[in-house]
Amino acid sequence: MGKNQHVVPRDGQWAVLGAGNSRATSLHPTQADAISSARDIAINQHSEVVIHRPNGQIRDSNSYGNDPYPPKG
Repeated sequence: MGKNQHVVPRDGQWAVLGAGNSRATSLHPTQADAISSARDIAINQHSEVVIHRPNGQIRDSNSYGNDPYPPKG
């Protein structure tokens, strides 16, 4: 399983960061663009996308790997 990908605000843009990295994987003008890029990476690495609000709080997350809590049904 790869590193979780975080979508975070950075210098008026949105950055995709691998967990534990200080250097952005990519920068995007909109949060939607950054989420799309992070999703592609997470699918490839079987990891998770963690989406942050402009103030840094976690807004949402999506798992693209082995989900430890899969939906029942």
